[in-house]
Amino acid sequence: MSPATTALFFLLLLFSTSNAHNITRILAKHPEFSTFNHYLTLTHLASEINRRETITVLALNNAAMSSLLSKQLSLYTLKNVLSLHVLVDYFGSKKLHQITNGTALTSTMFQASGAAPGSSGYINITDLKGGKVGFGAENNDGNIDAVYVKSVAEIPYNISVLQISQVLNSAEAEAPTAEPSKLNLTEIMSKQGCKAFADLLIASGADATFNENIDGGLTVFCPTDPVIKDFMPKYKNLTASKKVSLLLYHGVPVYQSMQMLKSNNGIMNTLATDGANKYDFTIQNDGEVVTLETKVMTAKITGTLKDEEPLIVYKINKVLLPRELYKPVEAPAESPKPSKSKSKSKHKIADAPESDAPAESDPADDQTADNDNGVAGLDGRRLVMGMLSLCIGVLLM
Repeated sequence: MSPATTALFFLLLLFSTSNAHNITRILAKHPEFSTFNHYLTLTHLASEINRRETITVLALNNAAMSSLLSKQLSLYTLKNVLSLHVLVDYFGSKKLHQITNGTALTSTMFQASGAAPGSSGYINITDLKGGKVGFGAENNDGNIDAVYVKSVAEIPYNISVLQISQVLNSAEAEAPTAEPSKLNLTEIMSKQGCKAFADLLIASGADATFNENIDGGLTVFCPTDPVIKDFMPKYKNLTASKKVSLLLYHGVPVYQSMQMLKSNNGIMNTLATDGANKYDFTIQNDGEVVTLETKVMTAKITGTLKDEEPLIVYKINKVLLPRELYKPVEAPAESPKPSKSKSKSKHKIADAPESDAPAESDPADDQTADNDNGVAGLDGRRLVMGMLSLCIGVLLM
């Protein structure tokens, strides 16, 4: 390729990777969709939306969601209904009014899930008189359930969030959904070298939170028995609430295979993440070695205990220490001594105070998660500067 062609290729690559979206953050700017946003997260649809490159979300305001919730559907059934409102194609507001022949049939995440019988996971989009656009489920006898209200957010050909007037009706989507067979997390860990960690989960009650997240996707990082044994003196010094936070810090509420971890380096939220208490860590890899980096220490994945989607459990060589509970502390400088021995490290890991308030951290060390719901992100600024520098260098050759 010529230098100009090579530069153009890298620029296209740059812009394609910079369009990553996060549905949770998009909707968080619009309080009228707070309930819809909450249930996208609760059903783990949010993380599935974030993983797709081309998507359209038909958002429901709080009043429409109140009507849906009044039906008292199970969480599993509710996920089917909401997935019917996520189109696996891009429809911006302009495209809605330029549909060929005035109507279009498009697939949804309900259809893609394999849970939709026949073509019940398809949606009809129809241009109506007076500039209106109607939406209706394919299996709903041609009825138009809702109309387009407004565009909430659009990243062209990547994600479009459109408000519609009310819930799309579908008997198939609302059909009772059997709860998936349960995977016994603590039993799995106990049989494969992580019994000590499993026992801590049970004793603290944190196992309930882990189990609640399995069906929607869960990644667990389990310190092995010898690691837990060495850590117990520090663990016993924590308050009950801090023990739970520490244990939840070892779980991510989304399924992350080894390949996904390697290809999605970046900040990861955890089951312990709660508003200002980030409890996040950074995924990094060097070839086949994958590490988890907190502000305090670095652990390495040493093996896989269980990989059966939606659950995956990894073994790690250290207990993950969040900066909210532990922080690096500068030791007092030692006076010089006439000795040829090597100088000792001036840093040590200190326990946070026993109060429930998080340990103070240096504002300069703060990081904002690139993605919520456990989705890893890219450092956009470094990527942009690096790629632009490469392109300029090629052009100057």
